[in-house]
Amino acid sequence: MARYHIETYGCTSNRGESRAIESALRDAGHYRVDGPEEADVAIMNTCTVVEKTERNMLRRAKELEQETADLIITGCMALAQGNDFREEGIDAQILHWDDVPTAVTNGECPTPGPGVEPVLDGVVGILPIARGCMSNCSYCITKFATGRVDSPSVEENVEKARALVHAGAKELRITGQDTGVYGWDKGDRKLPELLDRICSEIEGDFRVRVGMANPGGVHGIRQELADVFAKHDKLYNFIHAPVQSGSDEVLEHMRRQHRVDKFRDIVETFDETLGYWTLSTDFIVGYPTETDEDHAKSMDLLREIRPEKINVTRFSKRPGTDAADLKGLGGTIKKERSKEMSEAKMDIVAAAYEEMVGTEHDVLVVEEGTGDSVKCRDEAYRQIIVQNASEHGLEPGDFARVTVTAHQTVYAFGEPVETRVEPKAA
Repeated sequence: MARYHIETYGCTSNRGESRAIESALRDAGHYRVDGPEEADVAIMNTCTVVEKTERNMLRRAKELEQETADLIITGCMALAQGNDFREEGIDAQILHWDDVPTAVTNGECPTPGPGVEPVLDGVVGILPIARGCMSNCSYCITKFATGRVDSPSVEENVEKARALVHAGAKELRITGQDTGVYGWDKGDRKLPELLDRICSEIEGDFRVRVGMANPGGVHGIRQELADVFAKHDKLYNFIHAPVQSGSDEVLEHMRRQHRVDKFRDIVETFDETLGYWTLSTDFIVGYPTETDEDHAKSMDLLREIRPEKINVTRFSKRPGTDAADLKGLGGTIKKERSKEMSEAKMDIVAAAYEEMVGTEHDVLVVEEGTGDSVKCRDEAYRQIIVQNASEHGLEPGDFARVTVTAHQTVYAFGEPVETRVEPKAA
């Protein structure tokens, strides 16, 4: 687990984004410290209103860079003027708000709090289906907190999902350290069965998103899993399968349970089974044994697979892990490799959203956005922003059909052509 420090500047919306970031970090087992000097990572949520504000943001970013091991910059100035930080030579990751929690994890499995009880947050129901994992990754400290996978029965998880839907959940987020190995401790991987039963047996109009599943666990059930996605419209056509490296040698050193060809198998299976879907994956840049050739292989894999969502994390040591005993590569090498991969990532993601312009999609309104806007998710869990939401009568929990009119690299803008508004309580 990482120690984090967060600073928020600007409007109420930024403060809300910071609360969402902190909620995700706490859910993943990370904890806040009082200052950047004590933190493994500092997060700066920026504002850009006037030139004076921009100068203050650059000055503070330079200070934080010197005060902490890793710096993440997000918020309005980061998204609108990210190059300003780079031109000032500030060594930081420039990320969208939604990408910050994943970047902090250092490629580790997510770590929910004690137990596996569901949580309802607005119209989003969070359902941890198991605790623990089956991996032994050399860089991950999470395994010390969670141990081996412990899976409640399918029947128990279906009932928890049903309770969330009855309580008002419109989006169910299936979570766990590694959802792909759910049921492995009982002798069989049960994720396809669980998803099929949730979608078949629970009445109501809702959507289901599957959380992180390591390629090693997904590979053996890839066709069965893809078939379930194809069968049910309630399932977002989205998987998060972190490859971490395009080099088999580095994957072996990381003690990952897959190799690159297995990852390719998963992608090919979903490509052949689903017409429109989103692949989310992660890369760890600068693992201690990563050579220039290894990094080049990761870049080649990234450009070959072209995932629609990509999390790039610079390796950082976690106390007590085997990787912490290895000699590091140094900040400059990690910075250069991270910059190269992040630039390629932005090009790939932007191209995916550019292809959406002019197409129509069915979306679920998940939460309020900035000003009079709402954040929606389409069939493949891609984010579409609808502006002037009040004019369309759209609120979280409503469904709509939208035409994509434009994009902003990591999300799209949509205009409703049809709405299906849920009845509001009197």
